[in-house]
Amino acid sequence: MEHMAEQSSSITACSDTGSQPNDKFSVGRAFKALGPGLITGASDDDPSGIGTYAMAGASLGYAPLWIALATYPLMAGIQYICAKIGLVYGCGLANIMRRQYPRWIVIPVVIALVVANTINAAADISAIAAGVNLLVPVPILVLALPIGLAILITQIWGSYAVISKIFRWLTLSLFAYIGAALLAKPNWGAVLHGTVVPTFRFDSDFISMLVAILGTTISPYLFFWQATHEIEDEIAQGKKQLWQRKGVSDTELKYAAWDVNTGMLLSNVVMYFIILATAATLHADGHTEVNTATDAAEALRPIAGDAAYVLMALGLVGTGVLAVPILTGSAAYSVAELFGWQCGLGKQPGRAKEFYLVMTASTIVALGICYAGISPMSALFWTAVINGFLAPPLLVVVMLIANNREVMGDRVNSRLLNVVGWATTVAMFVAAAVLVWTWIA
Repeated sequence: MEHMAEQSSSITACSDTGSQPNDKFSVGRAFKALGPGLITGASDDDPSGIGTYAMAGASLGYAPLWIALATYPLMAGIQYICAKIGLVYGCGLANIMRRQYPRWIVIPVVIALVVANTINAAADISAIAAGVNLLVPVPILVLALPIGLAILITQIWGSYAVISKIFRWLTLSLFAYIGAALLAKPNWGAVLHGTVVPTFRFDSDFISMLVAILGTTISPYLFFWQATHEIEDEIAQGKKQLWQRKGVSDTELKYAAWDVNTGMLLSNVVMYFIILATAATLHADGHTEVNTATDAAEALRPIAGDAAYVLMALGLVGTGVLAVPILTGSAAYSVAELFGWQCGLGKQPGRAKEFYLVMTASTIVALGICYAGISPMSALFWTAVINGFLAPPLLVVVMLIANNREVMGDRVNSRLLNVVGWATTVAMFVAAAVLVWTWIA
């Protein structure tokens, strides 16, 4: 968050950033700077996340609305820290971990990330196909293969500039969920109460849903993607060598904070309105059992009308198309950075063969899961389990890197950033412990 960025009375530039000392923050440039943070925030609202939020609203009504507000500073703080790490050191998170920690620590993290991302990508490909099926009566299994292949081909043969523009436009699909919520005609008094009065119940249903929302909202792949996407943007600006990317000015950090804040705000606003829409319709109508975002769209139709149904279906397709390449892409980046391979969506396939092979393998395995008859809910459950246990120790590593002067120089975390970052880490450890407790109970 911008107020979390280290403040200085005067704008000073690092000699290797290319920024001028009098380079001032401007609103026009700020909107042009929207990119990595905006896209990362939007990708967090993938179909699996939408399904989780829809389940929360359908089963618990307006009670979980306050969670969207409470998780915002946690998300924004962690994602800003990851962005700052990438900007200061000039390379991705896995690359930094490889340089700073033994491989026996880094390899299991990368393996867990690749497995979770691939399973999640499978569930999201199925969700995209299901979203198209809601609008056009074509079987889901017929749609899954061309959808997966089209996304992969775009990643391999599209330039970074084209892919980045596609990602930015796809973020607009999130507004479909806000439109669906407004069409649901909610009880605004109950909405206000659920928003400003935190509700907490010590029953297993509420606690399990809270843990699910945390696990869906603060996902490990977002940490890796944020740092890597910052680097890709710098490479696209001509900073192709590591020495050119190392270091960052105060102004650049302010733009990064603005970008991250905007992306995480959009993500949480969408979370809020999905909970609101399903609470106003499904929960109010006694339809409390919803398993996927597709179920929510179908159940919404007789209550809120065709317009809300179409908006939910379009949002499902758009967010899925945005999320799948980020899931498989962040998996490929992490593996390539671990082994020191050439990587980047801006590179030709012949110059980054291993990177594109990992991405291709992840997509093919995801498609295999789609056609193996594995329940999307089972896939998402195991994704949540892996992410739930991976996120807490990974957050510890991120916080240690962010406070390591050997890596960050004088850009180590401020006291406020440390409070937010460690609070998020503790929250994720507690969530993992509660997850185990719910299994035992």
